[in-house]
Amino acid sequence: MAGPRSEPSPSAVDGLITKPSPHSVDVTLDRLEVALKEHGYVVFARIDHADAAASAGLRMPRATVLIFGNPRVGTPNFIQQPTLAIDLPLKALVYQDADGNVLVGYNSAKYLFETIYARHGIHGDPDAMKRAESAYDAITDTALK
Repeated sequence: MAGPRSEPSPSAVDGLITKPSPHSVDVTLDRLEVALKEHGYVVFARIDHADAAASAGLRMPRATVLIFGNPRVGTPNFIQQPTLAIDLPLKALVYQDADGNVLVGYNSAKYLFETIYARHGIHGDPDAMKRAESAYDAITDTALK
């Protein structure tokens, strides 16, 4: 019989960047959406996992995924390799942990370029990866101040 399973901490998950938010889940989501739009991204959807759980009679801490992208950047990649659409558009998770802390998690640009794009045979430009990482940091830092 197996013992208790040890879950990795969010910061230990390969390619996942996790940052604490001083705001509530809803305020963090709103601030993140504004920051994304200010940087030229389109927000396509919010998926509220806690709301979906409640509709099934289950309870879980708040967890909402914000789906976003930049069609000017992404579309040429989708044309080059349509299967990329199974992994994109980009996502950010705003959630509340068991201690009530609000966190934002998203894939690093390195993970995006070296794992997701590579999975579909697209070789990313290292300079583009650096620009993307800088943009993601600026967006989340703006949303979390």
